[in-house]
Amino acid sequence: MTRRTISILGATGSVGTSTLDLVERSPERFEVIALTAARNVAALADAARRTNARLAVIDDVTLLGELERRLAGTHCRAASGREALNEAAAGEAEWVMAAIVGCAGLEPVMAAVEAGRTIALANKEALVTAGALMIDAARRSGATILPVDSEHNAIFQCLAGSRLEDVARVILTASGGPFRKCSLQEMSGMTAAEAVAHPNWSMGAKISVDSATMMNKGLELIEAHHLFGLPSDRVDILVHPQSVIHSMVEYIDGSTIAQLGSPDMRTPIAHTLAYPERMATPVATLDLAQIGRLEFEVPDITRFPALRVAREALEGGGSEAVVLNAANEVAVAAFLAGRIGFLDIVPLVERAIAQAAAPAPRSIADVLDIDRSAREGVDHMMRVSS
Repeated sequence: MTRRTISILGATGSVGTSTLDLVERSPERFEVIALTAARNVAALADAARRTNARLAVIDDVTLLGELERRLAGTHCRAASGREALNEAAAGEAEWVMAAIVGCAGLEPVMAAVEAGRTIALANKEALVTAGALMIDAARRSGATILPVDSEHNAIFQCLAGSRLEDVARVILTASGGPFRKCSLQEMSGMTAAEAVAHPNWSMGAKISVDSATMMNKGLELIEAHHLFGLPSDRVDILVHPQSVIHSMVEYIDGSTIAQLGSPDMRTPIAHTLAYPERMATPVATLDLAQIGRLEFEVPDITRFPALRVAREALEGGGSEAVVLNAANEVAVAAFLAGRIGFLDIVPLVERAIAQAAAPAPRSIADVLDIDRSAREGVDHMMRVSS
């Protein structure tokens, strides 16, 4: 593998730090061009020093001075704000990890796509809110989008060398989250600490709550539609508590191909880092004899209505997917702050979608306008009901 120039957007989050772990284990294979973070200036500066990054960007402009002080004596340039984030995304690096959480990552991802880069996409919200726009932009620029989500990366690997017309369906697996066996009554009293205690994966708070509501699978359904060009009725979801099979592809001849691995994000990240080659990782290998058995079950739509709401948003077209994502981000943040209960999250999202009337976005500006309006609408609903 020739030495690859890389940038990491969201370098201090869980995906970003896992990416850095792999990069720092093979420094001869990677040259770090840029690293970004939202507010964690200490971790950003430390990572920039360790990797000899050329550019470090902190989104919060009030922290630029501190970042400059922490990088004094290095050859790393400090910058801040939206324009600097877009510069990091579209700069010299051939490979860009897009790991900024939420709709905040949309503009930098699009900047990388329009620059024709290879994008390792960990920001599912970008495809959920602007999937058609992003795929069209990638076709025009020649950009390559490699999925980092373990489920979509698994599908990508299972599709290798195959034609989409030979695919009967793809099956996204779901752990079921921490509340898989809980009743609605039990879930009604669950706290934020309980919701973020994922049984298999180490993730940030927002995505952990999405796993608890199973909204993450709803978002991944929409993401799979855009990534692989498959309609909603050819994307299924199956609960698999062990998180050993990360997803499957069923072909028209009856064959089903699955990708297996330990529940460690460094595996799909490494796949995209080295693609089209492979690279060694410190991830524990599977001991299937020790695991003993793999379990599967159909998701319960009554207890986890987010799956239905997300599928309806995809099939409805228009602005529904943008509203779904925005409303969910606001509702999850409110739950984490103790303003609403766990079972209030999805009904708030569904109400926001019902009130949306905008057509499908035709530009990133449209996406951001719809997103802003949806967030304001959910805030208003919560104020009125409190």
